[in-house]
Amino acid sequence: MRIAIDAMGGDHAPDVVVAGALEAAREWADTTIILVGDSARIEPLLQGTKPSNLVIRHAAEIIEADDEPVKAVRRKKDASMVVAGRMVREKEADAMISAGNTGALMTTGLLVVGRIAGIERPALAPMIPTMDGKGVLALDLGANMDSSPEQLLQFAIMGSIYRDKVHGVANPRVGLLNVGTEAMKGNELTKAAYPLLEQAPIHFVGNVESREVLKAPCDVLVCDGFAGNIMLKSVEGAASVIFSVLKKEFTQNLFTKLAALILKPGLTKFRRSFDYSEHGAAPLLGIDGLLLKSHGSSNAFAIKNAVRQARIALQNDLVRSISKEISKGSEL
Repeated sequence: MRIAIDAMGGDHAPDVVVAGALEAAREWADTTIILVGDSARIEPLLQGTKPSNLVIRHAAEIIEADDEPVKAVRRKKDASMVVAGRMVREKEADAMISAGNTGALMTTGLLVVGRIAGIERPALAPMIPTMDGKGVLALDLGANMDSSPEQLLQFAIMGSIYRDKVHGVANPRVGLLNVGTEAMKGNELTKAAYPLLEQAPIHFVGNVESREVLKAPCDVLVCDGFAGNIMLKSVEGAASVIFSVLKKEFTQNLFTKLAALILKPGLTKFRRSFDYSEHGAAPLLGIDGLLLKSHGSSNAFAIKNAVRQARIALQNDLVRSISKEISKGSEL
């Protein structure tokens, strides 16, 4: 399999991206890693030890974090992200990974790679950590600010397939993000989506309140991008505050420092569960090719984990599985 990586995307590119790509290439000799970007900046980072399954594809332009997504993708034809997307479309690569501009990656997926037939809108699907350590796949968390009930249905189907194929969760439980658990609760969108999800070929468990998400009431959480992104930022903000307060309290005196030493294994495990690098990347589901979005602040470990995710998705034929299920639904 061939995985293209946008070497110039992300807060610490290309250094950490190249480092992560090197680790991935060394671990998985059966996978060709294609670093797409400015070869003059990439080559010095390879330290003269480039594995035979790692290659460079030169791209002269970069889509910056503050670029307007549609304009950037249309005007910067030789940008590393656009070139990687074109490689997926033209079957030169089986998947692509980028830690760059999220909006630009969404636009690359839509304008360069294209949607799966029958999919109305793609969805960004990151993992939210849960108390049981298994996490919840939530979609959409930012690719679409507004969604229709039919689009939420498609998100649910795609999320179920992803959890089954990539995470090995059989018959994943699907929940609908809402302000209450009763079927009649919510706004017009969730009220209309509820019966569609009930009738869908998924394991729908009903409405889920945001305060319950970290307790893992479902394996897949469906929502529109506006509500989902607010929930995600709230979870990230709360986690950040909790870690800051704990650090302050545990460093006040000798006794609290001793307590911190005793609790360190558990606290480390807790902190790791909120670490985006453990999950690697979020898939952009609904695109007719495998696209993964890594966190903008990704380190080498996160990039390597994104490659691991891509390998699993490719081995389980994720994109074609989604396409088959959507086609089946449109025929009913």
